[in-house]
Amino acid sequence: MGRLISVESPSTIRQRWRRTIAEALKHLMAKRELDEEVKDLSALIVFALREISAGVEQSASVWDKKHYYIKADHLRADWEWADRTAERMVRLIQVDDWLRLPVVLAEMAPRFADVNVNQFTRTNQLWRGAFKRLKAEA
Repeated sequence: MGRLISVESPSTIRQRWRRTIAEALKHLMAKRELDEEVKDLSALIVFALREISAGVEQSASVWDKKHYYIKADHLRADWEWADRTAERMVRLIQVDDWLRLPVVLAEMAPRFADVNVNQFTRTNQLWRGAFKRLKAEA
């Protein structure tokens, strides 16, 4: 079996996940009541934040190998909020504390203000069932 080579950089993947989160936030802002889609979108955001954190660590480890420790530390520091926010959301979702989740999302929203969402490009297939997958982790 041959090697699997990714042609996309971690920053490209990170931007794609940022777009996904921005669209999910926009969908959530339009919601007025708690339903299954809200739960799925929230879980999708958790998974996306985890992917972002993993990509940041991958990029930072490359910088570490090149002995660019300061650059790696800056990258980690710039994105440490993502992992912290994902864990905070998981705690709220696991205990069904849906009343405090909008506060976390509102704190996170300014970090995605630069992502312009004029048209939705993600389909509901992306987030359908995400809540069940997240609950299954517990």
